[in-house]
Amino acid sequence: MLLLTEVGMPGKGDEPAVSRGEQIQAAERDAAKRRLLAEAEADRIPVEETTRAMPDRRWRRGRC
Repeated sequence: MLLLTEVGMPGKGDEPAVSRGEQIQAAERDAAKRRLLAEAEADRIPVEETTRAMPDRRWRRGRC
């Protein structure tokens, strides 16, 4: 027989429904997300520094 407190149901005073392990995992996911976003931002090339790609249609000459 499972009691409500055993399955982590909300409603028992101030105790959160989320276990400590789940809280730690959520914090680790958030920290990893922030690290990835910071790394992506550091690697990003501003659009002003990029060149526009020009279509190369030379390959079509032999096919037409």
